[in-house]
Amino acid sequence: MPIFRLTDELVFPLPHLAEDNGLLAVGGDLSEERLLLAYSAGIFPWYSEGDPVLWWSPDPRLVLLPEDLKISRSLSQKMKKGLFSITFDTAFEQVIRNCASIHLREDGDTWITGEMIDAYVSLHCSGYAHSVETWFEGELAGGLYGISLGSAFFGESMFAKKSDASKLALVALVQQLIRWNFTLIDCQMTTAHLKSFGAQEVPRGDFLSMLKSALKAPTKKGRWTLEDMNSVPQKGALHPPL
Repeated sequence: MPIFRLTDELVFPLPHLAEDNGLLAVGGDLSEERLLLAYSAGIFPWYSEGDPVLWWSPDPRLVLLPEDLKISRSLSQKMKKGLFSITFDTAFEQVIRNCASIHLREDGDTWITGEMIDAYVSLHCSGYAHSVETWFEGELAGGLYGISLGSAFFGESMFAKKSDASKLALVALVQQLIRWNFTLIDCQMTTAHLKSFGAQEVPRGDFLSMLKSALKAPTKKGRWTLEDMNSVPQKGALHPPL
């Protein structure tokens, strides 16, 4: 398959035309309009500093259905201790910059470039990008961020400065998404870490069908607020601790 070169026109090739590794297109920009179009088509940007923007649609796709969340016994016990506090959308830029720093230290490179940070902060200001923060003794200990469209959440990255801080953020997010009747969490690339939470690989065609259905729901724009975690989820039930 050829790799498509994007122009100024806001259009993407069909995802099934991607290379075997998921690479679909190169070029374009990170404007709000292009990013939202990409996510709604099952496509996301991923590239390194100094490279052109690369657009991906991998097959298979890792997804987490909210009701399939699995919580380990040790994590459940840590949640009960109440040592950490969780917030939504209170420190988005801090979260994304910490995610970039963590990747840089671990890999010597980061795909969360300055251009990416600016683009996603802009999406946050527009009400499409959201963060979950984990705090320990008043300090940011971990978190994650992603994009919300319809009843789908597209996870981008997470970080932890303290053990399990990002895991706690993920659990809080999924539990809240259940309350809001979200149907799909896109994890993009397969990792053993996310599979341990119940994420599973699905063929790209199945993912696109799930996404099409999710996009029929209204998008929950604006600042998100963590609701009472003791309330009963509106949909499904979480798996018991392993």
